[in-house]
Amino acid sequence: MRLQDKIAIITGAGRGIGEATAKKFALEGAKVVVADLNQEDIDKVVTEIIAAGGEAIGILSNVTKKADVEQMFNSIKEKFGRIDIVVNNAGITADAQLLKMSEEAWDRVIEVNLKGVFIVSQIAAMLMKEQGGGVILNASSVVGLYGNFGQTNYAATKWGVIGMTKTWAKELGKSGIRVNAVAPGFILTPMTEKMPEKVLEIMKEKAPLKSLGYPEDIANAYAFLASDEARFITGAVLSVDGGVVM
Repeated sequence: MRLQDKIAIITGAGRGIGEATAKKFALEGAKVVVADLNQEDIDKVVTEIIAAGGEAIGILSNVTKKADVEQMFNSIKEKFGRIDIVVNNAGITADAQLLKMSEEAWDRVIEVNLKGVFIVSQIAAMLMKEQGGGVILNASSVVGLYGNFGQTNYAATKWGVIGMTKTWAKELGKSGIRVNAVAPGFILTPMTEKMPEKVLEIMKEKAPLKSLGYPEDIANAYAFLASDEARFITGAVLSVDGGVVM
C-alpha cells in the first residue's frame, strides 16, 4: 500500500472529493483525519472507513479560524506524533456575474478557499519542517486556469492557490516538504448532481473525453502525489479534467 502508516489530514472530507480522498488514502494504508465543518458528515465517513478495515478519526474544524486549525494539528500530533500529508480540499462557491457579485460573496469565498488554505498550510509546514518533511496538496481547479462565467471569486481563489503552491514548493523544498496542486475539471459531486441535465451535457461536451469525472478520479491523483512514487514532483499542477484544458 502506497501510504502505509502515513498520517494524512483531509479538510472538507465530509462529502464529495474530500470523502473520496479520505477513503482512498485509508485503502492505501494511511491513518486518516477527516476534518470538516459538519459533524454528521464526519461521523459517516469515519464509520465507513473503519467498516472497510481502515483507520480514521474525525475532527470538527473551521479552516478559516487559526485557533481551530492550531487545536486540530496539536490534537493530531499528540495522538499520532507526526503529520505526513495534508490535503487542502475544503472550499466553497458563491457564484454571480461580476456586475451582480456582492462584496459578502467575494469575501466569503476568498476566506475559505484562499485564507483557509494559507492557515492550514502555514501551520502544517511548521510541523513538517520540525519533523524533516511532508507533503502538502492543494485543491485548485480548471476554473483557476482559464476562468469561468459567473465565478470571479472562485476563479481568483483557485488561481491564487496555484501561485501559493509554486511559491511554497520553492520555499519549503529544502526542508523536505513537497507541495503540489490538483486542478479538477467537471466532477460529479453532490453539488453538480443537482444541476439540470442540459447543463451537465454541456459540461461533458467541453471535454475531449466527453465525460464528467468522478470524485475517485481526483482522489487517485492525490494518492499518487502523496506517495513516494511522486518523490521528485513538487510545484506541479496536475489537471484531472478529461482534457478540458490543453
